[in-house]
Amino acid sequence: MVKQSQVRPGASLAVLSVASFMAGLDLFIVNVAFDDIGRDFAGTSLADLSWVLNGFAIVFAALLVPLGRLADRYGRKAGLLLGLTVFTLASQACAVAPSLWWLVAFRVVQAAGAAALIPTSLGLLLSVFPPGRRAGAVRIWSSASALAAAAGPAVGGVLVDSSWRWVFEVNVPIGILTTLLALRLVPGSREGAAARVLDLPGAAVLTGAIALLALGVVKINDWPGQRTAIVIGTAVIALAFFWGRSRRHPAPVIEPELLGVRTFAWSNAAVLLFTVAFAAELLLGVLWMQQVWHYSPVRTGLGVAPGPLMVPVMALIAGKMAARRVPVGLITAVGCMLCAFGVVMIAASLDAAPAYASQMLPGWLVGGVGVGLALPTILSAAAADLPDHRFATGSAVVNMSRQIGAVLGVSLAVAVLGSPHGYVDAHRAYVHAWLMVGAFMVIAAIAALGMTPRSHRPVTPVPETEKEVVAGT
Repeated sequence: MVKQSQVRPGASLAVLSVASFMAGLDLFIVNVAFDDIGRDFAGTSLADLSWVLNGFAIVFAALLVPLGRLADRYGRKAGLLLGLTVFTLASQACAVAPSLWWLVAFRVVQAAGAAALIPTSLGLLLSVFPPGRRAGAVRIWSSASALAAAAGPAVGGVLVDSSWRWVFEVNVPIGILTTLLALRLVPGSREGAAARVLDLPGAAVLTGAIALLALGVVKINDWPGQRTAIVIGTAVIALAFFWGRSRRHPAPVIEPELLGVRTFAWSNAAVLLFTVAFAAELLLGVLWMQQVWHYSPVRTGLGVAPGPLMVPVMALIAGKMAARRVPVGLITAVGCMLCAFGVVMIAASLDAAPAYASQMLPGWLVGGVGVGLALPTILSAAAADLPDHRFATGSAVVNMSRQIGAVLGVSLAVAVLGSPHGYVDAHRAYVHAWLMVGAFMVIAAIAALGMTPRSHRPVTPVPETEKEVVAGT
Protein backbone atom coordinates (compact mmCIF):
# COMPACT_ATOMS: atom_id res chain seq x y z
CA MET A 1 0.00 0.00 0.00
CA VAL A 2 1.38 3.41 -1.02
CA LYS A 3 1.11 5.94 1.80
CA GLN A 4 -0.07 9.44 0.89
CA SER A 5 3.26 10.90 2.02
CA GLN A 6 5.04 8.56 -0.40
CA VAL A 7 2.93 9.43 -3.44
CA ARG A 8 4.96 10.54 -6.45
CA PRO A 9 2.46 12.06 -8.89
CA GLY A 10 4.85 11.98 -11.85
CA ALA A 11 5.56 8.28 -11.41
CA SER A 12 1.86 7.53 -10.99
CA LEU A 13 1.09 9.49 -14.15
CA ALA A 14 3.64 7.46 -16.12
CA VAL A 15 2.22 4.12 -14.95
CA LEU A 16 -1.40 5.15 -15.53
CA SER A 17 -0.59 6.53 -18.98
CA VAL A 18 0.96 3.20 -19.95
CA ALA A 19 -2.26 1.48 -18.85
CA SER A 20 -4.27 3.83 -21.06
CA PHE A 21 -1.84 3.24 -23.94
CA MET A 22 -2.16 -0.54 -23.63
CA ALA A 23 -5.95 -0.42 -23.78
CA GLY A 24 -5.91 1.94 -26.76
CA LEU A 25 -3.23 0.09 -28.69
CA ASP A 26 -5.23 -3.11 -29.00
CA LEU A 27 -8.04 -1.22 -30.71
CA PHE A 28 -5.68 -0.36 -33.60
CA ILE A 29 -2.76 -2.79 -33.71
CA VAL A 30 -4.79 -5.86 -34.70
CA ASN A 31 -6.06 -4.36 -37.98
CA VAL A 32 -2.68 -4.87 -39.63
CA ALA A 33 -2.58 -8.50 -38.46
CA PHE A 34 -5.98 -9.25 -40.02
CA ASP A 35 -4.69 -10.74 -43.28
CA ASP A 36 -2.03 -12.91 -41.61
CA ILE A 37 -4.51 -14.29 -39.08
CA GLY A 38 -6.79 -15.27 -41.97
CA ARG A 39 -3.97 -17.10 -43.75
CA ASP A 40 -2.93 -18.93 -40.57
CA PHE A 41 -6.46 -20.12 -39.88
CA ALA A 42 -7.23 -21.33 -43.40
CA GLY A 43 -10.84 -21.54 -44.52
CA THR A 44 -12.11 -18.62 -42.45
CA SER A 45 -14.19 -15.93 -44.13
CA LEU A 46 -13.79 -12.18 -43.75
CA ALA A 47 -17.07 -12.20 -41.80
CA ASP A 48 -15.65 -14.69 -39.31
CA LEU A 49 -12.35 -12.81 -39.06
CA SER A 50 -14.22 -9.60 -38.22
CA TRP A 51 -15.03 -11.05 -34.79
CA VAL A 52 -11.38 -10.70 -33.82
CA LEU A 53 -12.11 -6.96 -33.88
CA ASN A 54 -15.81 -6.98 -33.02
CA GLY A 55 -15.59 -9.36 -30.08
CA PHE A 56 -13.10 -7.03 -28.42
CA ALA A 57 -15.02 -3.83 -29.21
CA ILE A 58 -18.42 -5.16 -28.08
CA VAL A 59 -17.23 -6.27 -24.65
CA PHE A 60 -15.04 -3.19 -24.26
CA ALA A 61 -18.05 -0.97 -24.95
CA ALA A 62 -20.44 -2.82 -22.66
CA LEU A 63 -18.14 -3.01 -19.64
CA LEU A 64 -16.62 0.49 -19.57
CA VAL A 65 -19.36 2.01 -17.42
CA PRO A 66 -20.13 -0.97 -15.11
CA LEU A 67 -16.47 -1.72 -14.32
CA GLY A 68 -15.77 1.94 -13.66
CA ARG A 69 -18.65 2.13 -11.20
CA LEU A 70 -17.62 -1.13 -9.49
CA ALA A 71 -14.07 0.20 -9.11
CA ASP A 72 -15.40 3.44 -7.62
CA ARG A 73 -17.26 1.41 -5.02
CA TYR A 74 -14.74 -1.31 -4.13
CA GLY A 75 -11.37 0.30 -4.94
CA ARG A 76 -9.87 1.79 -8.07
CA LYS A 77 -6.38 0.41 -7.53
CA ALA A 78 -7.74 -3.10 -7.09
CA GLY A 79 -9.72 -2.59 -10.30
CA LEU A 80 -6.62 -1.39 -12.13
CA LEU A 81 -4.52 -4.35 -10.95
CA LEU A 82 -7.27 -6.81 -11.83
CA GLY A 83 -7.65 -5.22 -15.27
CA LEU A 84 -3.89 -5.39 -15.92
CA THR A 85 -3.75 -9.02 -14.80
CA VAL A 86 -6.71 -10.10 -16.93
CA PHE A 87 -5.46 -8.15 -19.95
CA THR A 88 -1.95 -9.61 -19.68
CA LEU A 89 -3.07 -13.22 -19.21
CA ALA A 90 -5.62 -12.93 -22.02
CA SER A 91 -2.94 -11.45 -24.31
CA GLN A 92 -0.75 -14.49 -23.68
CA ALA A 93 -3.72 -16.75 -24.41
CA CYS A 94 -4.39 -14.88 -27.68
CA ALA A 95 -0.76 -15.38 -28.68
CA VAL A 96 -1.08 -19.17 -28.45
CA ALA A 97 -4.69 -19.51 -29.67
CA PRO A 98 -5.03 -22.78 -31.62
CA SER A 99 -7.99 -21.66 -33.76
CA LEU A 100 -9.90 -18.56 -34.81
CA TRP A 101 -12.75 -18.99 -32.35
CA TRP A 102 -10.38 -19.58 -29.44
CA LEU A 103 -8.68 -16.34 -30.47
CA VAL A 104 -12.05 -14.54 -30.47
CA ALA A 105 -12.85 -15.97 -27.03
CA PHE A 106 -9.53 -14.81 -25.60
CA ARG A 107 -10.04 -11.38 -27.22
CA VAL A 108 -13.33 -11.09 -25.32
CA VAL A 109 -11.51 -11.74 -22.05
CA GLN A 110 -8.79 -9.29 -23.07
CA ALA A 111 -11.47 -6.65 -23.70
CA ALA A 112 -12.83 -7.11 -20.18
CA GLY A 113 -9.38 -6.32 -18.81
CA ALA A 114 -8.99 -3.32 -21.11
CA ALA A 115 -12.41 -1.97 -20.08
CA ALA A 116 -11.23 -1.89 -16.46
CA LEU A 117 -8.07 0.05 -17.32
CA ILE A 118 -9.65 3.23 -18.71
CA PRO A 119 -12.01 4.30 -15.87
CA THR A 120 -9.75 3.09 -13.06
CA SER A 121 -6.62 4.79 -14.41
CA LEU A 122 -8.51 8.08 -14.89
CA GLY A 123 -10.08 7.89 -11.42
CA LEU A 124 -6.71 7.18 -9.81
CA LEU A 125 -5.11 10.02 -11.75
CA LEU A 126 -7.67 12.51 -10.48
CA SER A 127 -7.09 11.35 -6.91
CA VAL A 128 -3.30 11.72 -7.14
CA PHE A 129 -3.08 15.26 -8.53
CA PRO A 130 -4.34 18.43 -6.82
CA PRO A 131 -6.98 20.38 -8.79
CA GLY A 132 -4.51 22.92 -10.15
CA ARG A 133 -2.37 20.22 -11.78
CA ARG A 134 -5.05 17.86 -13.02
CA ALA A 135 -5.51 19.52 -16.41
CA GLY A 136 -1.95 18.88 -17.58
CA ALA A 137 -1.93 15.36 -16.15
CA VAL A 138 -5.15 14.41 -17.93
CA ARG A 139 -3.88 15.85 -21.21
CA ILE A 140 -0.81 13.59 -20.95
CA TRP A 141 -2.98 10.61 -19.99
CA SER A 142 -5.35 11.29 -22.89
CA SER A 143 -2.47 11.70 -25.35
CA ALA A 144 -1.44 8.10 -24.59
CA SER A 145 -4.55 6.88 -26.42
CA ALA A 146 -3.86 9.24 -29.33
CA LEU A 147 -0.30 7.92 -29.49
CA ALA A 148 -1.68 4.37 -29.52
CA ALA A 149 -3.86 5.24 -32.51
CA ALA A 150 -0.89 6.68 -34.40
CA ALA A 151 1.63 4.00 -33.41
CA GLY A 152 -0.68 0.98 -33.53
CA PRO A 153 -0.63 0.23 -37.28
CA ALA A 154 3.12 0.82 -37.63
CA VAL A 155 4.01 -1.21 -34.53
CA GLY A 156 1.60 -3.92 -35.62
CA GLY A 157 3.21 -4.09 -39.05
CA VAL A 158 6.69 -4.59 -37.59
CA LEU A 159 5.47 -7.32 -35.22
CA VAL A 160 3.34 -9.12 -37.81
CA ASP A 161 6.38 -9.31 -40.07
CA SER A 162 7.63 -12.00 -37.67
CA SER A 163 4.23 -13.44 -36.72
CA TRP A 164 0.76 -12.07 -35.98
CA ARG A 165 1.06 -13.75 -32.57
CA TRP A 166 3.64 -11.14 -31.55
CA VAL A 167 0.88 -8.52 -31.72
CA PHE A 168 -0.46 -10.09 -28.54
CA GLU A 169 2.77 -11.43 -27.08
CA VAL A 170 4.22 -7.92 -26.80
CA ASN A 171 1.56 -7.05 -24.22
CA VAL A 172 2.83 -9.65 -21.76
CA PRO A 173 6.15 -8.12 -20.57
CA ILE A 174 4.64 -4.62 -20.67
CA GLY A 175 1.64 -5.80 -18.65
CA ILE A 176 3.77 -7.55 -16.02
CA LEU A 177 6.06 -4.54 -15.60
CA THR A 178 3.12 -2.12 -15.40
CA THR A 179 1.41 -4.28 -12.77
CA LEU A 180 4.53 -4.36 -10.60
CA LEU A 181 5.03 -0.60 -10.93
CA ALA A 182 1.35 0.06 -10.15
CA LEU A 183 1.62 -2.01 -6.97
CA ARG A 184 4.60 0.06 -5.86
CA LEU A 185 3.86 3.57 -7.12
CA VAL A 186 0.10 4.12 -7.45
CA PRO A 187 -1.95 4.92 -4.31
CA GLY A 188 -5.46 3.55 -3.90
CA SER A 189 -8.74 5.49 -3.89
CA ARG A 190 -12.48 4.80 -3.94
CA GLU A 191 -15.86 6.35 -3.23
CA GLY A 192 -17.03 3.42 -1.11
CA ALA A 193 -20.68 2.53 -0.55
CA ALA A 194 -21.79 5.92 -1.91
CA ALA A 195 -21.04 4.68 -5.44
CA ARG A 196 -24.06 2.71 -6.63
CA VAL A 197 -23.50 -0.50 -8.60
CA LEU A 198 -24.88 -0.26 -12.11
CA ASP A 199 -27.54 -2.49 -13.67
CA LEU A 200 -25.31 -5.45 -14.56
CA PRO A 201 -28.13 -7.56 -16.13
CA GLY A 202 -28.95 -4.53 -18.24
CA ALA A 203 -25.31 -4.33 -19.35
CA ALA A 204 -25.50 -8.01 -20.33
CA VAL A 205 -28.63 -7.36 -22.42
CA LEU A 206 -26.90 -4.44 -24.16
CA THR A 207 -23.85 -6.60 -24.89
CA GLY A 208 -25.99 -9.36 -26.39
CA ALA A 209 -27.99 -6.90 -28.48
CA ILE A 210 -24.87 -5.32 -30.00
CA ALA A 211 -23.38 -8.76 -30.68
CA LEU A 212 -26.57 -9.94 -32.43
CA LEU A 213 -26.75 -6.76 -34.51
CA ALA A 214 -23.12 -7.17 -35.60
CA LEU A 215 -23.67 -10.86 -36.37
CA GLY A 216 -26.70 -10.12 -38.52
CA VAL A 217 -24.86 -7.42 -40.49
CA VAL A 218 -21.62 -9.36 -41.15
CA LYS A 219 -23.55 -12.48 -42.20
CA ILE A 220 -25.92 -10.64 -44.52
CA ASN A 221 -24.16 -12.09 -47.59
CA ASP A 222 -23.88 -15.62 -46.17
CA TRP A 223 -27.27 -16.26 -44.58
CA PRO A 224 -30.78 -16.53 -46.02
CA GLY A 225 -32.69 -13.28 -45.69
CA GLN A 226 -35.12 -14.77 -43.16
CA ARG A 227 -32.35 -15.76 -40.73
CA THR A 228 -30.69 -12.36 -41.03
CA ALA A 229 -34.02 -10.63 -40.38
CA ILE A 230 -34.63 -12.77 -37.28
CA VAL A 231 -31.20 -12.04 -35.81
CA ILE A 232 -31.35 -8.29 -36.48
CA GLY A 233 -34.97 -8.16 -35.29
CA THR A 234 -33.99 -9.89 -32.05
CA ALA A 235 -31.22 -7.34 -31.57
CA VAL A 236 -33.68 -4.47 -32.03
CA ILE A 237 -36.11 -6.03 -29.54
CA ALA A 238 -33.27 -6.51 -27.04
CA LEU A 239 -32.26 -2.85 -27.44
CA ALA A 240 -35.86 -1.78 -26.86
CA PHE A 241 -35.99 -3.98 -23.73
CA PHE A 242 -32.71 -2.47 -22.53
CA TRP A 243 -34.05 1.04 -22.97
CA GLY A 244 -37.29 0.21 -21.16
CA ARG A 245 -35.31 -1.36 -18.32
CA SER A 246 -33.04 1.68 -18.15
CA ARG A 247 -36.06 3.95 -17.68
CA ARG A 248 -37.16 1.94 -14.61
CA HIS A 249 -33.87 0.87 -12.98
CA PRO A 250 -32.46 3.05 -10.14
CA ALA A 251 -28.89 2.78 -11.52
CA PRO A 252 -29.12 2.15 -15.29
CA VAL A 253 -26.10 1.82 -17.56
CA ILE A 254 -27.33 4.82 -19.56
CA GLU A 255 -29.50 7.23 -17.61
CA PRO A 256 -32.39 8.42 -19.81
CA GLU A 257 -32.14 11.87 -18.24
CA LEU A 258 -28.68 12.30 -19.77
CA LEU A 259 -30.08 12.05 -23.27
CA GLY A 260 -32.45 14.88 -22.39
CA VAL A 261 -29.40 17.16 -22.41
CA ARG A 262 -29.20 18.43 -25.98
CA THR A 263 -25.41 18.66 -26.26
CA PHE A 264 -24.86 15.22 -24.76
CA ALA A 265 -27.48 13.52 -26.95
CA TRP A 266 -26.17 15.03 -30.20
CA SER A 267 -22.55 14.34 -29.22
CA ASN A 268 -23.35 10.67 -28.73
CA ALA A 269 -25.12 10.55 -32.09
CA ALA A 270 -22.21 12.31 -33.79
CA VAL A 271 -19.50 10.14 -32.23
CA LEU A 272 -21.37 6.92 -33.02
CA LEU A 273 -21.86 7.87 -36.68
CA PHE A 274 -18.31 9.22 -36.95
CA THR A 275 -16.80 6.05 -35.50
CA VAL A 276 -18.86 3.82 -37.80
CA ALA A 277 -17.13 5.58 -40.68
CA PHE A 278 -13.69 5.77 -39.04
CA ALA A 279 -13.54 2.07 -38.12
CA ALA A 280 -14.68 1.03 -41.58
CA GLU A 281 -12.20 3.39 -43.25
CA LEU A 282 -9.24 2.04 -41.26
CA LEU A 283 -10.13 -1.59 -42.04
CA LEU A 284 -10.71 -0.85 -45.73
CA GLY A 285 -7.36 0.90 -46.05
CA VAL A 286 -5.52 -2.02 -44.46
CA LEU A 287 -7.32 -4.65 -46.54
CA TRP A 288 -6.82 -2.77 -49.81
CA MET A 289 -3.09 -2.34 -49.27
CA GLN A 290 -2.59 -5.96 -48.21
CA GLN A 291 -5.05 -7.86 -50.41
CA VAL A 292 -5.07 -5.77 -53.61
CA TRP A 293 -1.66 -4.09 -53.60
CA HIS A 294 -0.08 -7.03 -51.72
CA TYR A 295 1.81 -4.80 -49.32
CA SER A 296 3.73 -6.43 -46.48
CA PRO A 297 2.47 -5.83 -42.91
CA VAL A 298 5.32 -3.36 -42.26
CA ARG A 299 4.59 -1.39 -45.41
CA THR A 300 0.87 -1.41 -44.63
CA GLY A 301 1.47 -0.13 -41.11
CA LEU A 302 3.66 2.68 -42.37
CA GLY A 303 1.05 3.47 -45.02
CA VAL A 304 -1.67 3.83 -42.40
CA ALA A 305 0.42 5.92 -39.98
CA PRO A 306 0.42 9.38 -41.73
CA GLY A 307 -3.31 9.88 -41.18
CA PRO A 308 -3.31 9.29 -37.41
CA LEU A 309 -0.14 11.38 -37.05
CA MET A 310 -2.16 14.41 -38.19
CA VAL A 311 -4.61 13.98 -35.31
CA PRO A 312 -2.60 15.41 -32.35
CA VAL A 313 -1.62 18.52 -34.34
CA MET A 314 -5.17 19.24 -35.48
CA ALA A 315 -6.54 18.48 -32.00
CA LEU A 316 -4.44 21.38 -30.65
CA ILE A 317 -5.78 23.67 -33.37
CA ALA A 318 -9.35 22.55 -32.66
CA GLY A 319 -8.84 23.30 -28.97
CA LYS A 320 -7.67 26.83 -29.72
CA MET A 321 -10.63 27.39 -32.05
CA ALA A 322 -13.08 26.24 -29.37
CA ALA A 323 -11.38 28.43 -26.76
CA ARG A 324 -12.03 31.41 -29.07
CA ARG A 325 -15.72 30.50 -29.07
CA VAL A 326 -15.93 28.94 -32.51
CA PRO A 327 -19.02 26.68 -32.12
CA VAL A 328 -17.92 23.13 -31.37
CA GLY A 329 -20.65 21.77 -33.62
CA LEU A 330 -19.20 23.71 -36.55
CA ILE A 331 -15.63 22.52 -35.82
CA THR A 332 -16.82 18.92 -35.69
CA ALA A 333 -18.96 19.25 -38.82
CA VAL A 334 -16.02 20.69 -40.78
CA GLY A 335 -13.85 17.79 -39.58
CA CYS A 336 -16.43 15.22 -40.64
CA MET A 337 -16.81 16.82 -44.07
CA LEU A 338 -13.04 16.77 -44.54
CA CYS A 339 -13.07 13.06 -43.71
CA ALA A 340 -15.84 12.55 -46.26
CA PHE A 341 -13.85 14.47 -48.89
CA GLY A 342 -10.75 12.39 -48.10
CA VAL A 343 -12.49 9.05 -48.65
CA VAL A 344 -14.07 10.28 -51.90
CA MET A 345 -10.57 11.26 -53.07
CA ILE A 346 -9.37 7.74 -52.29
CA ALA A 347 -12.36 6.06 -53.95
CA ALA A 348 -11.82 8.12 -57.12
CA SER A 349 -8.08 7.37 -57.27
CA LEU A 350 -7.70 3.68 -56.48
CA ASP A 351 -6.17 1.48 -59.17
CA ALA A 352 -4.71 -2.02 -59.38
CA ALA A 353 -1.17 -0.71 -59.78
CA PRO A 354 0.15 0.44 -56.38
CA ALA A 355 0.68 4.21 -56.30
CA TYR A 356 0.39 5.09 -52.63
CA ALA A 357 1.70 8.67 -52.90
CA SER A 358 -0.90 9.69 -55.49
CA GLN A 359 -3.83 7.34 -54.80
CA MET A 360 -3.96 6.83 -51.05
CA LEU A 361 -1.80 9.40 -49.24
CA PRO A 362 -3.61 12.67 -50.19
CA GLY A 363 -7.02 11.42 -49.07
CA TRP A 364 -5.50 9.78 -46.00
CA LEU A 365 -3.91 13.08 -44.91
CA VAL A 366 -7.09 15.07 -45.53
CA GLY A 367 -8.96 12.48 -43.48
CA GLY A 368 -6.39 12.73 -40.69
CA VAL A 369 -6.93 16.50 -40.54
CA GLY A 370 -10.67 15.88 -40.31
CA VAL A 371 -10.32 13.30 -37.54
CA GLY A 372 -8.12 15.71 -35.55
CA LEU A 373 -10.76 18.41 -35.77
CA ALA A 374 -13.79 16.20 -35.15
CA LEU A 375 -13.04 13.48 -32.61
CA PRO A 376 -11.32 15.43 -29.79
CA THR A 377 -13.95 18.16 -30.13
CA ILE A 378 -16.81 15.68 -29.74
CA LEU A 379 -15.21 14.13 -26.67
CA SER A 380 -14.53 17.47 -25.01
CA ALA A 381 -17.97 18.93 -25.81
CA ALA A 382 -20.08 15.93 -24.89
CA ALA A 383 -20.40 16.55 -21.16
CA ALA A 384 -20.21 20.35 -21.21
CA ASP A 385 -23.87 20.85 -20.25
CA LEU A 386 -24.21 17.90 -17.85
CA PRO A 387 -24.69 18.44 -14.10
CA ASP A 388 -21.50 18.17 -12.04
CA HIS A 389 -22.20 14.72 -10.60
CA ARG A 390 -22.74 13.18 -14.06
CA PHE A 391 -19.52 14.21 -15.81
CA ALA A 392 -17.66 10.95 -15.26
CA THR A 393 -20.66 8.82 -16.26
CA GLY A 394 -21.29 10.99 -19.32
CA SER A 395 -17.69 10.62 -20.45
CA ALA A 396 -17.89 6.83 -20.09
CA VAL A 397 -21.15 6.67 -22.07
CA VAL A 398 -19.61 8.67 -24.93
CA ASN A 399 -16.67 6.26 -25.06
CA MET A 400 -19.16 3.38 -25.07
CA SER A 401 -20.87 4.96 -28.08
CA ARG A 402 -17.48 5.09 -29.82
CA GLN A 403 -16.97 1.37 -29.37
CA ILE A 404 -20.48 0.53 -30.56
CA GLY A 405 -19.77 2.63 -33.63
CA ALA A 406 -16.55 0.69 -34.22
CA VAL A 407 -18.45 -2.61 -34.11
CA LEU A 408 -21.04 -1.39 -36.61
CA GLY A 409 -18.34 0.12 -38.86
CA VAL A 410 -16.36 -3.11 -39.13
CA SER A 411 -19.55 -5.11 -39.65
CA LEU A 412 -20.83 -2.82 -42.42
CA ALA A 413 -17.44 -2.79 -44.17
CA VAL A 414 -17.39 -6.60 -44.19
CA ALA A 415 -20.98 -6.74 -45.44
CA VAL A 416 -20.39 -4.28 -48.30
CA LEU A 417 -17.14 -5.95 -49.38
CA GLY A 418 -18.65 -9.43 -49.44
CA SER A 419 -16.44 -12.00 -51.22
CA PRO A 420 -15.29 -10.32 -54.44
CA HIS A 421 -13.78 -12.39 -57.26
CA GLY A 422 -11.13 -10.72 -59.37
CA TYR A 423 -9.90 -7.15 -59.46
CA VAL A 424 -12.91 -5.60 -61.21
CA ASP A 425 -15.31 -7.07 -58.65
CA ALA A 426 -13.02 -6.08 -55.76
CA HIS A 427 -12.58 -2.52 -57.05
CA ARG A 428 -16.34 -2.06 -57.33
CA ALA A 429 -16.89 -3.41 -53.80
CA TYR A 430 -14.19 -1.21 -52.27
CA VAL A 431 -15.47 1.92 -54.03
CA HIS A 432 -18.97 1.21 -52.71
CA ALA A 433 -17.53 0.71 -49.22
CA TRP A 434 -15.52 3.96 -49.36
CA LEU A 435 -18.62 5.85 -50.51
CA MET A 436 -20.55 4.33 -47.61
CA VAL A 437 -17.88 5.71 -45.28
CA GLY A 438 -18.25 9.13 -46.88
CA ALA A 439 -22.04 9.01 -46.47
CA PHE A 440 -21.74 8.23 -42.75
CA MET A 441 -19.29 11.12 -42.34
CA VAL A 442 -21.77 13.51 -43.97
CA ILE A 443 -24.57 12.30 -41.67
CA ALA A 444 -22.21 12.68 -38.69
CA ALA A 445 -21.52 16.27 -39.79
CA ILE A 446 -25.25 17.01 -39.78
CA ALA A 447 -25.63 15.48 -36.30
CA ALA A 448 -22.63 17.47 -35.07
CA LEU A 449 -24.39 20.77 -35.74
CA GLY A 450 -26.64 20.05 -32.76
CA MET A 451 -23.69 19.71 -30.36
CA THR A 452 -22.94 23.32 -29.45
CA PRO A 453 -23.75 23.83 -25.73
CA ARG A 454 -26.67 26.15 -25.01
CA SER A 455 -24.36 28.17 -22.78
CA HIS A 456 -21.93 28.61 -25.74
CA ARG A 457 -19.07 28.55 -23.28
CA PRO A 458 -15.68 27.26 -24.42
CA VAL A 459 -15.30 23.54 -23.81
CA THR A 460 -11.53 23.13 -24.07
CA PRO A 461 -9.85 25.77 -21.88
CA VAL A 462 -7.50 24.67 -19.13
CA PRO A 463 -9.71 22.80 -16.65
CA GLU A 464 -9.50 23.96 -13.06
CA THR A 465 -11.84 21.50 -11.40
CA GLU A 466 -12.30 17.77 -11.42
CA LYS A 467 -15.58 18.38 -13.22
CA GLU A 468 -13.84 20.03 -16.15
CA VAL A 469 -11.01 17.52 -16.25
CA VAL A 470 -13.33 14.56 -16.66
CA ALA A 471 -15.35 16.42 -19.25
CA GLY A 472 -12.18 17.07 -21.22
CA THR A 473 -11.42 13.38 -21.56
